[in-house]
Amino acid sequence: MKRVLLPVDGSECSLRAVSLVIEKRLLYVEPDELDVHLVNVQPILPLHMSMSSFSVPKEQIAEYQHWEGEKALETAQKQLDAAGVKYASHYLIGEAGDEIANLASSLKCDQIVMGTHGRSAIEDFLLGSVSLKVIQRSKVPVLLVK
Repeated sequence: MKRVLLPVDGSECSLRAVSLVIEKRLLYVEPDELDVHLVNVQPILPLHMSMSSFSVPKEQIAEYQHWEGEKALETAQKQLDAAGVKYASHYLIGEAGDEIANLASSLKCDQIVMGTHGRSAIEDFLLGSVSLKVIQRSKVPVLLVK
C-alpha cells in the first residue's frame, strides 16, 4: 500500500497535485493500494484577537479555522470522490511546513505530493515558501507540482 500526503490550501496549484495523484493512481496503482491523506494547515491566530474592546473567544477562532480548512479541502475532496479514491481529511493549526512534515512522519507516509505555491505570493515572500520548508523538514520524498 502506498500512503500519500496531499497538503491542500484550495489553490489551483494544490488542486493540480490532487489531479496528479488521481492520474498516477489510475495508471499505476490498484484502487485499494493507495492511501491518500488530505491536509489543510491553518495559521496560528492569537487566542483573543483584540480590536479596542472587542475580543473573539478561542472556541470561535478554532471553529473558524476548522471551517476554513473544510472550505480549502472541499474541491479536492470532490475530485477524489469523483475518481473513486478513498481518503482521510486532516485539519491542523500551526506553521504549515512543520505540521505537514510532522503529519507525514506520524502517518508513515511514503510520499508528500504538493503544489509549489499556494494562495498568497505575498505570504510566501514574507514567511518563506511552505514547499521549501516541507522539503527541508520531511524525511520522505516530496513531489512538487507546478
